[in-house]
This record gives sequence, C-alpha cells and structure tokens, in this order.
Amino acid sequence: MTELHPLASHHLPFFITPPGETDVLFVIMAFVLVGAVLGIGVFFFWLHSLPERMVHNKIQFDIVAVLALLSLFTHQHAFWVAALLIALINFPSFSLPDVSGLLGRIASSLEAIAASRTEAAGPSPSLYKQAAPAEPKSADHAKARTAEIKALPHGKGQD
Repeated sequence: MTELHPLASHHLPFFITPPGETDVLFVIMAFVLVGAVLGIGVFFFWLHSLPERMVHNKIQFDIVAVLALLSLFTHQHAFWVAALLIALINFPSFSLPDVSGLLGRIASSLEAIAASRTEAAGPSPSLYKQAAPAEPKSADHAKARTAEIKALPHGKGQD
C-alpha cells in the first residue's frame, strides 16, 4: 500500500481506493448492475408472455398473442390487460362440435326404438331359423325368402 498524502484524513473509509489501484467496489457494482438489468429484462418478458402461456391450446390464442405483441411494441398497457382478460375467459369451440355426447344420445335413442319395435312385434319364428343351405332351390323360394327378409324389423335378418 502506498503512503497517504499528508493532507488526507487518517480515518478514510474502506471503499476509498488509493490512487493508481483498482476500485473493487466499482467492479462489483458494475457486475451487480448488469445482472440486475438482465434479471429485470427477463422478468419483463416473462410477465408479457403470461397471457400467451395462460391461453395455450385455446381458440383465442391468436387474438391474445397479437394483443401481447402490440403491448410489447407500443408500451400501451391496455393491450396487455385486454390480452390477460381474454385469456381468462373460456370461449366455447364452435368449430369442433362435441360428437361424443351427440353420438351417445343417437345410439341410446336407436336402442330404445329397436327395443320398442321388438316388444310390439313379438318374437318372430323366422328370426331363429338356421340359415338356408347354400344350394339354390327354386325361383319361388328365393322370392319368398326376399319377402320374408323385407318383412323383418330393421337391422334383423341381415347375414
């Protein structure tokens, strides 16, 4: 360490550096400042992407993304607030209908119709007959078999 100037106070604080030496506190504060600016920038961009992350895989994603970009480039916070509010609302999907519920209702309705027709007609003895042999008999027999099949309720008698 160099000698103090004769006019300098003998009770200098520790952060005062002598002439010609590196100011350690300045170097530390430069690193802290760079880290703080980077950290605040990361937090700012993370906060601006919050509406887009909330609305991921929803219908209104494009609208929210455009509003978030507008707020980022124009510094108008109303766009970001609007994007956040739109992200919080669940819009119904009109383009993709819920076919599972619809098909289930159709299937149960068809089962009820088939059950009511079966109960009203009673058991038909022709439903329980074995299939006819593969050899053709006569043209009259084929016509009679076709008429018998057409007389059956829908869905029955088809091989």
